[in-house]
Amino acid sequence: MDHLFRQRRISVPKRTSELVALVAVSCTLFLFLHTRDLSTKLRRMEGRLNDDVTAFNHLTDRIQTDRVEHSFASAQEYKEALEAIRRHTGAERSKPQRTLEAEPEESQEQQLAEQEYLDEALIPEAWELNNTARAGVELLFFNRVPKVGSQTFMELLRRLALRNQFGFHRDAVQRVETIRLAPADQQVLVSLVSAHTPPSSYIKHVCYTNFTRYGYPSPIYVNVVRDPVERVISWYYYVRAPWYYVERKRAFPDLPLPDPAWLKKDFETCVLSGDRECRYVEGETHEGIGDHRRQTLFFCGHEPNCTPFNSVEALQRAKRVVEEQYAVVGVLEDINSTLLAFEKYVPRFFDGALQLYWEELNTFNRINRNAFKPPVSEAVKQIVRANFTREIEFYEFCKQRLHLQLRALRDPGITPPSPTRARGGRRKRAHKGKL
Repeated sequence: MDHLFRQRRISVPKRTSELVALVAVSCTLFLFLHTRDLSTKLRRMEGRLNDDVTAFNHLTDRIQTDRVEHSFASAQEYKEALEAIRRHTGAERSKPQRTLEAEPEESQEQQLAEQEYLDEALIPEAWELNNTARAGVELLFFNRVPKVGSQTFMELLRRLALRNQFGFHRDAVQRVETIRLAPADQQVLVSLVSAHTPPSSYIKHVCYTNFTRYGYPSPIYVNVVRDPVERVISWYYYVRAPWYYVERKRAFPDLPLPDPAWLKKDFETCVLSGDRECRYVEGETHEGIGDHRRQTLFFCGHEPNCTPFNSVEALQRAKRVVEEQYAVVGVLEDINSTLLAFEKYVPRFFDGALQLYWEELNTFNRINRNAFKPPVSEAVKQIVRANFTREIEFYEFCKQRLHLQLRALRDPGITPPSPTRARGGRRKRAHKGKL
């Protein structure tokens, strides 16, 4: 038997053996060099991460904040917070001397590529931000915030209903608009909205309402926000516009006319004179549609702790509801990103919205145009902004989430605005003198 196996052995030429040995040595050398390069990159990335964490800890040790938790709603918000920390603490200057002059050009390019890779890796997948899939029924609920272009979006949705074949329904005009409802009234609203045959949409000025609490499937929630200060200025002149009272008198003939002195009062005088109407005191509560300072109220809900103006609790609750319940919260100042996100995340209702909007731009621009709204100086706006800190934080949160949703699509044809561009707004000319 041993003799048989010895006869079946295959002889390997000497040159072939040498070739195999050479390939093995080459592979070993290549893996060693590649591993050393990766190890160097990893140490460099760990160094930058440790610098960021050190700067963050240094800032949080020195500065007290009124936020209950140091949590960030998105990876984008976290990265921007770190960048702000570097700017304000001088962390960039205190880093080890990895200066531009000390490193070759190729190393800087590698660092940029690595940073871009990390930025991309931190972006969640689109399905993680898509609350549309969590809805229990094809019912769009647009609990529209006043003075955010909601009339324009409502007309756009009405036209899309014809194109995309779904029902369009809205609340009737009321003498006194009630946006914060008692539990019994919430149940009536939920049953009324849920009675429409899917696919349908329903639009109403009302706070966020939890449908599942009353035994009904959750709808697809959408809404739009606006710069809080621009919004209160818009409301201030909207309720003083002559055509506003003409429409109100037609609907309700017994409605009394306002004081002419009140109608003539301009916003700048109201703020600078310390008028009660324009003080915007933190913690104040005011029931009814007549007080539009609290944009967060439409996302926080009907609970009493949602009513104080500019409160931490209302802010945190509104953020959580947006993150967990709303498919898309658009931004009036960035109409393109808003309509694109509506199309991508709620296609059943908003397919073709962007094209339809720009095709009918002249029509949409005439909706609620207020020619009686004079310009307001930046100095006065800054005075007002000082009292809107948490309302502004909520607005910026919604804007960051909108742009994160677009980046999560990973579509090379979509370029979300950078943070600096987003602050300036887009397509301002299309909304000039409007709303």
